[in-house]
Amino acid sequence: MKQKNRRHSKIIDIVRAEQIETQDELTARLNEEGFNATQATISRDIKELQLVKTLTSENRYRYSLPSGSNSSQPLLPAKFLGIMREGIISVEQAQNLVIVKCYSGMAQGVCAAIDSLERDDVVGSIAGDDTIFLAARDNTFAKKIIDNIKDTVNM
Repeated sequence: MKQKNRRHSKIIDIVRAEQIETQDELTARLNEEGFNATQATISRDIKELQLVKTLTSENRYRYSLPSGSNSSQPLLPAKFLGIMREGIISVEQAQNLVIVKCYSGMAQGVCAAIDSLERDDVVGSIAGDDTIFLAARDNTFAKKIIDNIKDTVNM
């Protein structure tokens, strides 16, 4: 997994488990976990993860995940989410293959967004101009991939 993806994953874990009020606190926690991150990097990460400040019952503000996020669905950077929502027309299953139909010229970008999730159930992907083939580990995983894509793009 790429360093940035591991850092994003750790940020999500920290924000879910702790009341982090400032970027400095988050930077310190990440450094404790072995990530050498600067405040500027954390600021970009917060924007990409779309973290928001919410008011706690103690009348203090803390970072939290955007509304509608849950632990079963990985968070996508906003640019990838937009590409998927704008580019995907349909998603179908053919045994362990997931076929994603896209608008002409969009398949490469959508495939890059899907690949960025680094899913363990996707063993490979191929993108053409308007079609993506995702090879799943088996038929059951293919169904889960389809459900996840449909949830992500609100199909």
